[in-house]
Amino acid sequence: MAPTTVTSGPVEPPADHLPRHEIYALKYAERSARRPEHFLGGDPHDEPMDMDYFVWAIVGPDATWVVDTGFDTLDAERRSRTLVRSVADALASVDVAATKVDDVILTHLHYDHVGGFAQFPAARFHLQDDEMSYATGRHMAQPAIGHAYTADHIADLVHLVHGGRVVFHDGDTDLAPGISVHLVGGHTEGLQVVRVSTAIGWVVLASDASHYYENMRSGRPFPIVYHLGDMLEGHRRCFELASSPEYVVPGHDPRVFDRYPPARPGLEGIAARLDLEPTPP
Repeated sequence: MAPTTVTSGPVEPPADHLPRHEIYALKYAERSARRPEHFLGGDPHDEPMDMDYFVWAIVGPDATWVVDTGFDTLDAERRSRTLVRSVADALASVDVAATKVDDVILTHLHYDHVGGFAQFPAARFHLQDDEMSYATGRHMAQPAIGHAYTADHIADLVHLVHGGRVVFHDGDTDLAPGISVHLVGGHTEGLQVVRVSTAIGWVVLASDASHYYENMRSGRPFPIVYHLGDMLEGHRRCFELASSPEYVVPGHDPRVFDRYPPARPGLEGIAARLDLEPTPP
């Protein structure tokens, strides 16, 4: 399989009137893993390739948005993941109070992206129509697809729909000045990525459109996939939306901490600042 062409542009920089946001990648969990687990068809090098679990905070002059909610102790125990801190504690490290967040973007509904929503009691949750249909439809009866979802999370989210706390989107949508979501699918039917205006240009939070830098740069997708063609097109779309290929941030790669500075001294390996220039790969 040919690698994805890692080019973008010319991409217009954020317009002058748009706010420049700060973005934080916040690690809340981890697991030990090996390379063959992370590439469709495996990998000939059976070497360690660990996985970090993140949520992201987008801090603007007037509002703070959170991307995804992580999971809690129940999912950690069921799935043998190591929870190193709660999502609320991770957010608090950059002075974001989960209980006061008004808007959370759910990139998709896998357990590790929606399992912590109870930590956001005041929030509205932004979700693609296609993802809710997918997570409550016939495909969930297939263990190969449904295993990444936790049924209780989906049921609880349905209650939030009836409580008026879920905002649905049908494709690409501007959520606020300088923040937009873009439907790419692939990993799941309704996966969306997030584009953010910053001082360095447009940054794209790819979430699980690509778990690792290597997935999208080598053209070898992560093996949990609903539609392979959409996943590969999603890699290309992320690069098109970003001001530089280097500004596309994958969803689970520990190398994020190698490429971006800590949010502040003492937060190495906990919180990285994504609106600053990354170091070369």
